Amino acid sequence: MKNPFAIGHKLFYTKAVEEADKASFETGEVHAVYSTFALGRDAEWSCRLFVLEMKEQDEEGIGTYLTIKHHSPALIGQQVEFIASLKAVNGNEIIASFEAKIGDRLIASGETGQKIIKKERLEKLFNSLHD
Repeated sequence: MKNPFAIGHKLFYTKAVEEADKASFETGEVHAVYSTFALGRDAEWSCRLFVLEMKEQDEEGIGTYLTIKHHSPALIGQQVEFIASLKAVNGNEIIASFEAKIGDRLIASGETGQKIIKKERLEKLFNSLHD
């Protein structure tokens, strides 16, 4: 694992809200806006951008947690900018916070944890879980 970043470094990701991002469950559509769970997926991706630059070829990142606070709705077609900030690096664990905004309006905020682990170790772990 390498670390080319200083604490506080920011990375950016822009996402256009799509129909597939709506708040829908097995019982049907709840709201035609950016769902909290889709926001969480994209927030994790924005923070994973650090992992992509930090992992070696024989390593992979794996999520350890995600917290998200949904502040304001985003409509289908709107562009949401994610600002990921490197908060801490503890050994092989990367902690990043994020904000999701449309212009100056805060859509969501939160934090993610991801660990960088050797691919071989992950494969052994996943294989040990088979029945």
